[in-house]
Amino acid sequence: MTSVIARARMEGRYVLMEPEAKGLCIEYGIPIPRFELARNVEEAVEHAERIGYPVVLKVVSPQVVHKTDVGGIFLNVSNREEVREAYKKVVENTLNRIPSAEIVGVLVEEQVKEGVEVIVGAFRDRQFGPTVMFGLGGVFVEVLDDVSFRVAPVSEADAEEMIREIRGYRILRGYRGRPPADLEAVKEIIFKVSRMVTELREIGEVDLNPIYVYEEGAVAVDVKIILEKS
Repeated sequence: MTSVIARARMEGRYVLMEPEAKGLCIEYGIPIPRFELARNVEEAVEHAERIGYPVVLKVVSPQVVHKTDVGGIFLNVSNREEVREAYKKVVENTLNRIPSAEIVGVLVEEQVKEGVEVIVGAFRDRQFGPTVMFGLGGVFVEVLDDVSFRVAPVSEADAEEMIREIRGYRILRGYRGRPPADLEAVKEIIFKVSRMVTELREIGEVDLNPIYVYEEGAVAVDVKIILEKS
């Protein structure tokens, strides 16, 4: 059990906060945007200057799972004054919606360019155990329900099959003059998520959505990890 999971267990939490979840991704070599946790406004400015503009600011609280619902996220923050304003706003908005929320800090994160959106997830099936899922990400996963599954551990060959068997595979290969997505990078993420959920039995669910896939490389923008309750 990693220290992040042990701490969450000790505090009675089952949903990892975003810096914790992304920290696990770093441990497993899953590419994510650069980020820093700011405890106050001036730290947020320092982090933004070091990361480089534009940045995203997100509230970090164990009581907030969906940041958008509480106004806890600001995109395209482009200078020092905007950082100061966004920091105050995400905290203020969150406390207006959830007065009892514990504000751990604000995540200052590199705003990466958009790419082809895919999702990689994992969960523990009662019959088959740890299972990995892949599909087109963003709204596509809900609208098209175009996903593939494999029981973990997933081999690199399994990962390639998962990518090829979804209907949206044609989008990943490139269409209407757009370059093909880096499928090797996607395979690596699938493989690493499989390894994470296989090795860390305390994890009940992993959700990387969206992952932006480029002509070269990929990055998991949003990460959610939920622990097993038993």
